[in-house]
Amino acid sequence: MGVRLNILLVFAFLFITQWLFAQVSEHGGKNHQDEDLVQFSGIVVTADSLRPVPFTHIVIKNSRWGTVADYYGYFSFVAHLCDTVMFSSVGYKKSTYIIPDTLSQNRYSLIKAMTSDTIMLDETVIYPWPTKEQFREAFVNLRVPDDDLERARKNLERAEIKERAESMVMDGSMNYKNYMYWQNYKNYYIGQTQPITILDPFAWAQFFKAWKDGKFKRQ
Repeated sequence: MGVRLNILLVFAFLFITQWLFAQVSEHGGKNHQDEDLVQFSGIVVTADSLRPVPFTHIVIKNSRWGTVADYYGYFSFVAHLCDTVMFSSVGYKKSTYIIPDTLSQNRYSLIKAMTSDTIMLDETVIYPWPTKEQFREAFVNLRVPDDDLERARKNLERAEIKERAESMVMDGSMNYKNYMYWQNYKNYYIGQTQPITILDPFAWAQFFKAWKDGKFKRQ
Protein backbone atom coordinates (compact mmCIF):
# COMPACT_ATOMS: atom_id res chain seq x y z
CA MET A 1 0.00 0.00 0.00
CA GLY A 2 2.87 2.39 0.83
CA VAL A 3 4.66 1.60 -2.45
CA ARG A 4 1.58 2.46 -4.52
CA LEU A 5 1.13 5.76 -2.67
CA ASN A 6 4.76 6.72 -3.32
CA ILE A 7 4.38 5.93 -7.03
CA LEU A 8 1.24 8.12 -7.28
CA LEU A 9 3.02 10.99 -5.55
CA VAL A 10 5.96 10.74 -7.98
CA PHE A 11 3.66 10.80 -11.02
CA ALA A 12 1.75 13.79 -9.59
CA PHE A 13 4.98 15.68 -8.97
CA LEU A 14 6.21 15.03 -12.52
CA PHE A 15 2.85 16.15 -14.00
CA ILE A 16 2.79 19.41 -12.03
CA THR A 17 6.43 20.17 -12.91
CA GLN A 18 5.81 19.61 -16.62
CA TRP A 19 2.67 21.82 -16.54
CA LEU A 20 4.50 24.68 -14.84
CA PHE A 21 7.36 24.43 -17.34
CA ALA A 22 4.89 24.60 -20.23
CA GLN A 23 3.22 27.69 -18.78
CA VAL A 24 6.53 29.48 -18.31
CA SER A 25 7.61 28.59 -21.83
CA GLU A 26 4.32 29.79 -23.32
CA HIS A 27 4.21 33.21 -21.63
CA GLY A 28 7.92 33.83 -21.61
CA GLY A 29 8.23 33.94 -17.85
CA LYS A 30 7.54 36.71 -15.37
CA ASN A 31 9.98 39.14 -16.93
CA HIS A 32 8.12 39.07 -20.26
CA GLN A 33 4.84 40.06 -18.57
CA ASP A 34 6.56 42.89 -16.73
CA GLU A 35 7.87 44.24 -20.02
CA ASP A 36 4.27 44.61 -21.31
CA LEU A 37 3.21 46.80 -18.37
CA VAL A 38 3.20 50.58 -18.74
CA GLN A 39 2.24 53.46 -16.43
CA PHE A 40 -0.47 55.18 -18.48
CA SER A 41 -1.04 58.80 -17.34
CA GLY A 42 -2.53 61.94 -18.80
CA ILE A 43 -5.16 64.65 -18.61
CA VAL A 44 -8.64 64.86 -20.15
CA VAL A 45 -9.65 68.22 -21.66
CA THR A 46 -12.39 69.63 -23.87
CA ALA A 47 -11.68 69.84 -27.57
CA ASP A 48 -12.96 73.41 -28.02
CA SER A 49 -11.61 75.26 -24.97
CA LEU A 50 -8.99 72.84 -23.55
CA ARG A 51 -10.63 72.97 -20.13
CA PRO A 52 -10.29 69.95 -17.82
CA VAL A 53 -13.09 67.38 -17.88
CA PRO A 54 -13.39 66.28 -14.24
CA PHE A 55 -14.29 62.77 -13.09
CA THR A 56 -13.99 61.12 -16.50
CA HIS A 57 -14.39 57.33 -16.45
CA ILE A 58 -11.36 55.58 -17.97
CA VAL A 59 -11.67 51.81 -18.43
CA ILE A 60 -9.71 49.22 -20.36
CA LYS A 61 -11.98 47.59 -22.93
CA ASN A 62 -13.19 44.04 -22.19
CA SER A 63 -11.91 44.22 -18.62
CA ARG A 64 -12.72 45.72 -15.24
CA TRP A 65 -9.47 47.64 -14.91
CA GLY A 66 -9.49 51.42 -15.01
CA THR A 67 -9.75 54.59 -12.98
CA VAL A 68 -11.57 57.91 -12.66
CA ALA A 69 -9.95 61.25 -13.42
CA ASP A 70 -9.75 63.80 -10.63
CA TYR A 71 -11.28 67.29 -10.56
CA TYR A 72 -8.56 68.62 -12.85
CA GLY A 73 -8.93 65.79 -15.38
CA TYR A 74 -5.70 64.01 -14.39
CA PHE A 75 -5.49 60.20 -14.34
CA SER A 76 -2.82 57.51 -13.95
CA PHE A 77 -2.98 53.71 -13.80
CA VAL A 78 -1.11 50.60 -14.94
CA ALA A 79 -2.03 49.02 -18.29
CA HIS A 80 -0.58 46.73 -20.96
CA LEU A 81 0.73 47.54 -24.38
CA CYS A 82 -1.94 47.46 -27.12
CA ASP A 83 -4.75 47.88 -24.57
CA THR A 84 -7.81 49.75 -25.83
CA VAL A 85 -8.70 52.43 -23.28
CA MET A 86 -12.24 53.88 -23.28
CA PHE A 87 -13.00 57.44 -22.10
CA SER A 88 -16.57 58.42 -21.11
CA SER A 89 -18.10 61.41 -19.36
CA VAL A 90 -21.61 62.87 -19.14
CA GLY A 91 -22.14 65.47 -21.86
CA TYR A 92 -19.27 64.23 -24.05
CA LYS A 93 -18.97 61.60 -26.76
CA LYS A 94 -17.29 58.34 -25.85
CA SER A 95 -13.85 57.80 -27.37
CA THR A 96 -11.12 55.17 -27.32
CA TYR A 97 -7.33 55.13 -27.47
CA ILE A 98 -4.96 52.21 -28.15
CA ILE A 99 -1.71 52.21 -26.23
CA PRO A 100 1.07 51.73 -28.81
CA ASP A 101 3.37 48.70 -28.60
CA THR A 102 6.47 50.57 -29.81
CA LEU A 103 7.24 52.27 -26.51
CA SER A 104 10.84 52.37 -25.38
CA GLN A 105 9.95 53.16 -21.76
CA ASN A 106 7.51 51.75 -19.24
CA ARG A 107 5.48 54.98 -18.94
CA TYR A 108 3.32 56.88 -21.39
CA SER A 109 1.52 60.25 -21.17
CA LEU A 110 -1.50 61.45 -23.13
CA ILE A 111 -3.61 64.60 -23.51
CA LYS A 112 -7.10 63.33 -24.39
CA ALA A 113 -9.54 65.79 -25.99
CA MET A 114 -13.25 65.09 -25.51
CA THR A 115 -15.94 66.35 -27.91
CA SER A 116 -19.20 67.73 -26.53
CA ASP A 117 -22.30 65.63 -27.16
CA THR A 118 -25.71 67.32 -27.45
CA ILE A 119 -28.60 65.07 -26.43
CA MET A 120 -32.10 66.05 -27.53
CA LEU A 121 -34.70 64.85 -25.04
CA ASP A 122 -38.29 64.13 -25.97
CA GLU A 123 -40.91 66.67 -24.99
CA THR A 124 -42.58 66.02 -21.66
CA VAL A 125 -46.01 67.52 -20.96
CA ILE A 126 -47.01 67.68 -17.29
CA TYR A 127 -50.71 67.83 -16.44
CA PRO A 128 -52.27 68.57 -13.03
CA TRP A 129 -54.33 65.39 -13.30
CA PRO A 130 -52.71 61.99 -12.68
CA THR A 131 -54.82 60.10 -15.25
CA LYS A 132 -56.56 60.84 -18.55
CA GLU A 133 -59.92 59.84 -17.07
CA GLN A 134 -59.68 62.51 -14.37
CA PHE A 135 -58.64 65.08 -16.97
CA ARG A 136 -61.61 64.17 -19.17
CA GLU A 137 -64.02 64.46 -16.23
CA ALA A 138 -62.59 67.82 -15.15
CA PHE A 139 -62.70 69.13 -18.72
CA VAL A 140 -66.35 68.14 -19.21
CA ASN A 141 -67.49 69.59 -15.86
CA LEU A 142 -65.37 72.73 -16.13
CA ARG A 143 -67.26 76.00 -15.65
CA VAL A 144 -65.76 78.50 -18.05
CA PRO A 145 -65.91 82.10 -16.68
CA ASP A 146 -66.58 85.20 -18.73
CA ASP A 147 -64.30 85.77 -21.64
CA ASP A 148 -61.31 88.08 -21.38
CA LEU A 149 -63.07 90.97 -23.11
CA GLU A 150 -66.01 90.93 -20.69
CA ARG A 151 -63.75 90.74 -17.63
CA ALA A 152 -61.62 93.60 -18.98
CA ARG A 153 -64.74 95.72 -19.54
CA LYS A 154 -65.85 95.12 -15.94
CA ASN A 155 -62.42 96.01 -14.59
CA LEU A 156 -62.33 99.26 -16.60
CA GLU A 157 -65.65 100.65 -15.41
CA ARG A 158 -65.24 104.21 -14.17
CA ALA A 159 -66.96 103.57 -10.86
CA GLU A 160 -64.71 100.58 -10.20
CA ILE A 161 -61.56 102.50 -11.10
CA LYS A 162 -62.61 105.49 -9.00
CA GLU A 163 -63.33 103.34 -5.97
CA ARG A 164 -60.00 101.57 -6.24
CA ALA A 165 -58.15 104.85 -6.72
CA GLU A 166 -59.70 106.38 -3.59
CA SER A 167 -58.90 103.32 -1.46
CA MET A 168 -55.35 103.04 -2.75
CA VAL A 169 -52.67 104.21 -0.34
CA MET A 170 -49.68 106.22 -1.47
CA ASP A 171 -46.52 104.22 -2.06
CA GLY A 172 -42.95 105.43 -1.72
CA SER A 173 -42.82 106.94 -5.20
CA MET A 174 -46.06 108.89 -4.75
CA ASN A 175 -44.96 110.20 -1.34
CA TYR A 176 -41.67 111.32 -2.83
CA LYS A 177 -43.41 113.17 -5.68
CA ASN A 178 -45.81 114.86 -3.24
CA TYR A 179 -42.96 115.96 -0.98
CA MET A 180 -40.95 117.35 -3.92
CA TYR A 181 -44.02 119.20 -5.21
CA TRP A 182 -44.49 121.10 -1.93
CA GLN A 183 -40.77 121.79 -1.65
CA ASN A 184 -40.77 123.32 -5.12
CA TYR A 185 -43.87 125.31 -4.27
CA LYS A 186 -42.18 126.78 -1.19
CA ASN A 187 -38.98 127.54 -3.07
CA TYR A 188 -40.98 129.34 -5.77
CA TYR A 189 -42.20 131.98 -3.27
CA ILE A 190 -39.06 132.07 -1.15
CA GLY A 191 -38.21 135.62 0.01
CA GLN A 192 -41.68 136.97 -0.70
CA THR A 193 -45.20 136.73 0.64
CA GLN A 194 -47.13 133.73 -0.58
CA PRO A 195 -50.56 134.40 -2.06
CA ILE A 196 -53.54 133.93 0.26
CA THR A 197 -55.65 131.10 -1.14
CA ILE A 198 -58.74 132.28 0.72
CA LEU A 199 -59.16 134.95 -1.95
CA ASP A 200 -58.48 132.53 -4.81
CA PRO A 201 -61.69 131.97 -6.84
CA PHE A 202 -60.37 128.68 -8.23
CA ALA A 203 -59.80 127.34 -4.70
CA TRP A 204 -63.36 128.33 -3.76
CA ALA A 205 -64.68 126.54 -6.86
CA GLN A 206 -62.85 123.35 -5.86
CA PHE A 207 -64.18 123.71 -2.30
CA PHE A 208 -67.81 123.97 -3.41
CA LYS A 209 -67.41 121.07 -5.82
CA ALA A 210 -65.96 118.84 -3.09
CA TRP A 211 -68.77 119.91 -0.77
CA LYS A 212 -71.41 118.91 -3.31
CA ASP A 213 -69.67 115.57 -3.93
CA GLY A 214 -69.90 114.80 -0.21
CA LYS A 215 -66.18 114.51 0.40
CA PHE A 216 -66.46 116.30 3.77
CA LYS A 217 -69.01 113.86 5.19
CA ARG A 218 -67.86 111.74 8.08
CA GLN A 219 -67.29 108.13 7.17
